[in-house]
Amino acid sequence: MTTFQDLGLAEPILRALAREGYEHPTPVQELAIPPLLKGSDVLGVAQTGTGKTAAFALPVLQTMMANRSSRRRVIRALVLSPTRELAAQIGERFAAYADELDVRHTVIFGGVNQNPQVRTLQRGLDILVATPGRLLDLVGQGYIDLSSVEFFVLDEADRMLDMGFIHDIRKVLKILPRARQNLLFSATMPTSIAELAGSFLRDAVRVEVTPETVTVERIAQTVMFVKKADKRRLLGQLIKTHNVGCGIVFTRTKHGANRLVKQLAQVGIEAAAIHGNKSQNARNRAMNGFRSGEIPILVATDIASRGIDVDGVTHVFNFDLPNEPESYVHRIGRTARAGKSGVAIAFCDESEGAYLRDIERLTGVTLTVDEEHAYHEPAAVPPPAQPRRARRSSPPKQSAPNERNARPRRRRRRRRGGGSGNAH
Repeated sequence: MTTFQDLGLAEPILRALAREGYEHPTPVQELAIPPLLKGSDVLGVAQTGTGKTAAFALPVLQTMMANRSSRRRVIRALVLSPTRELAAQIGERFAAYADELDVRHTVIFGGVNQNPQVRTLQRGLDILVATPGRLLDLVGQGYIDLSSVEFFVLDEADRMLDMGFIHDIRKVLKILPRARQNLLFSATMPTSIAELAGSFLRDAVRVEVTPETVTVERIAQTVMFVKKADKRRLLGQLIKTHNVGCGIVFTRTKHGANRLVKQLAQVGIEAAAIHGNKSQNARNRAMNGFRSGEIPILVATDIASRGIDVDGVTHVFNFDLPNEPESYVHRIGRTARAGKSGVAIAFCDESEGAYLRDIERLTGVTLTVDEEHAYHEPAAVPPPAQPRRARRSSPPKQSAPNERNARPRRRRRRRRGGGSGNAH
């Protein structure tokens, strides 16, 4: 089995990894780190939770060690992240891996006062982790100079596009120097992402970890069929029955997350919501309370969940099934971390049967049906997936022109100079 030492990482980095409890590289790390250390661009297809932060952070730090300059500190590596939570998480990982290195980094994002961030930038740094909006804002104010960037990482590219950051990304690419090493990570690879990657990656090595690989065998996956109106009652019952002390509930909308937190409070369950409409301070309080165990249940939307990386999550509840099956894989990946087992429970109402079948088709796993609950709703069970019909090898028989049902086509003569009399 491959070790981090086999990948050619320096001793100070290896010692930091050992302190973090890392024993062997994940598949995405094993595939991405060698070409990045050789200076190649990399196109990575992998979900959050596969270890991709280390896949790009470790080569960046190794490069910083090997090419340390005596000149003043300038930004040599830029990591672009879609959300504040994920940016903060990346910053924490850089801090852990660079524990013994003379490398400075910082994280900047919107929603908070910019002055502390500006002061840190003015002291000089080597690595900048940023969200697009605040980055361009501070570039425009003259506080950030990207002319010395040697390594550019675009993380969660599909979420970037979902959140409308494509124009900001293109603005950043125009600012960066042409001679640099690039890495793009995306959970999915639609045409829009492939086109974006092709616009700035050069002879990139493709690294892919499929959703099937990400779906951990240690997760017990079940589905419960329930009326939409009964979901909140079923959730409260399960949280109490399972004595859930660290669980995440996924909803489809921000409003739904807020409403569910209030409903759980009515039955004595403390929870906090995290989504894009929450202020940064509110999001920080929710995450800190969740990590410390003071808040046992976190209710999240998909976009906000990208920065949730907590090893102790035991249960994931899909309160609303996602309309994108890839999101389901990402959601359940919040549990069963660090070698532990986990539980993923999906609620499916009468309107979500197609979403369930899409999830099972993508993952190749038929979810175990749990009917032993007080709110089981047989009407919500979708019909079994129908096998696709084979295409005919020959075209269908054409009707003969002299058959009674054959009607001659009538040509409409276009009137010249006429019309309906409407003004143009």
